[in-house]
Amino acid sequence: MNMNPLDNLNKYDIILASGSPRRRELLGLLDIPFRVDTSHPVDESVPEGMEPELVPAHLSTVKAMAFPIESGDNPLVITADTVVILDGEVLGKPADESAACSMLAMLAGKTQKVVTGVTIRTRHHSETWSCESEVEFSPLSQEEIEYYVKKYRPLDKAGAYGIQEWIGAVAIKEIRGSFYNVMGLPVHRLYRALKAL
Repeated sequence: MNMNPLDNLNKYDIILASGSPRRRELLGLLDIPFRVDTSHPVDESVPEGMEPELVPAHLSTVKAMAFPIESGDNPLVITADTVVILDGEVLGKPADESAACSMLAMLAGKTQKVVTGVTIRTRHHSETWSCESEVEFSPLSQEEIEYYVKKYRPLDKAGAYGIQEWIGAVAIKEIRGSFYNVMGLPVHRLYRALKAL
């Protein structure tokens, strides 16, 4: 019988508390059974003055703590939050196509940080950590930016882009750190944390 290296998780009801299709896809790479539950939304406002690099860990913790763990359940809740940081400023999800074009124009020709915070929570254990990658964009023309935004509509993505899409293929010159982290879930680090439970 072919044993999964994460068979230590068999006793848990594994819950991904995220509506992101990318995170669902990435967690699926670990070959473990899980379900998605987004029924406990949270206020994602950030304390004033918080360092941008600390925001994802803060928000992933807030999301995990909002998930009720009932008596008799044995859930393992996984939450995450990703931000794009350029020149010390957090670029969230764009409000509309115009905002998406503006964000991409800001990112063009520059290097940004992508930070994902992840929280794992069970009844007896909780841990949170962050993973950081650097992404260098080539210069982009207005025509390229508009093509991408109109065709791919990246309004649900921090920084207005998905690295796994057209823009990643044509405009991302270099990545230092985890590719999957830029997609929204640092799977290598998560695997190690889950294996240690």
